[in-house]
Amino acid sequence: MALDDGALGRQLRGLRETGIDGAPVTQRVLARALGVSTPLISSWETGKATPSVDRLDAIARFYATSRSLAGGHPRLIDSGTLTEAERQRFELLQHDLLALRAVAAGPPVPESPLNVIPDELRTGSPWEGFWHFPDRAPITLVCARLPTELRASEAYSSPESPDYAELYSYSDLDALMELYGHVYAANPGVAVTRRLADELAVEDLTSHLVLLGGVDWNVMTRRVMEALNLPVRQDKRADHDPDAGLFRVVGEDGTERVFRSTVEGDGPGRRLTMDVAQFCRAPNPFNRKRTVTICNGNFGQGTYAAVRVLTDPRFRDRNGTYLEQRYGPDDAYSILARVEIVDGKVLTPDWTVDGAVLHEWSNRG
Repeated sequence: MALDDGALGRQLRGLRETGIDGAPVTQRVLARALGVSTPLISSWETGKATPSVDRLDAIARFYATSRSLAGGHPRLIDSGTLTEAERQRFELLQHDLLALRAVAAGPPVPESPLNVIPDELRTGSPWEGFWHFPDRAPITLVCARLPTELRASEAYSSPESPDYAELYSYSDLDALMELYGHVYAANPGVAVTRRLADELAVEDLTSHLVLLGGVDWNVMTRRVMEALNLPVRQDKRADHDPDAGLFRVVGEDGTERVFRSTVEGDGPGRRLTMDVAQFCRAPNPFNRKRTVTICNGNFGQGTYAAVRVLTDPRFRDRNGTYLEQRYGPDDAYSILARVEIVDGKVLTPDWTVDGAVLHEWSNRG
């Protein structure tokens, strides 16, 4: 008889639908308990991805005891505290799941020094990340057009030039290049396009929108922030004072808090040592069935950091879990974070560290 490599997904779905003490468990509840995304749970059940041995161990622990849902708060119970009956159920579930995984995963690949990956760089399926959009709708990344006076050479930025390169007119190129490849890999077969903010068509506006850069140049960032009625506002950097850009937050009582970047030195020796990054996700105001994401900063390095919080392999899992534990897919939220810059290099914010998040706002969907 042929081996059934879809049995693991069906078993995982069956466990969830049978649930705990006869009460079915939703994908979102299971995801919260495991500290992963809901789309990842779905990809396991449909066979698009195979959970690791550690994940299966956690799933078996979750279903082994009713204490996993005590008080309405999904959690994983420490294996050392399982009762004898719970431990027997855990071991039986673990054995069955691992046996099914062996069929689904196929023969193991021998490890060699070339394919051993350090623990801090291990990542799962691309379907499990924040930048995966399970509805498979088009995705549009939007940058501002770099002002003409800031372009280094007309030889590359003029359409009439033989050496013309379209991307030369895009601002926040480091953020765009970082994010484009990540989104493209996380959404195989989905249309992922890049656009300048002043060239958006109707079909772009109604897709999943990702806006890169602040209100100085990106007109769509300002328009969307206003449409979402965020309590966060961003000042333009005035021509006479290039360091004056900042974020303002107005509280319900009318009090205002200001978040500035830190620029040290004068003249050519000036250097940015701390920026402020904004990460915002909400339903798209032009199409509520899609999302809009804003990755923004007082300076370009803040924008780059806002992208890196969920692409940097050393921090994206913990930052993704931070979001999963606080917000659902229909919620709107904005996070302002401190960005340290050392010798011109951007350090990715870790939202789980005290002091990293400067301000946080949400509006439940």
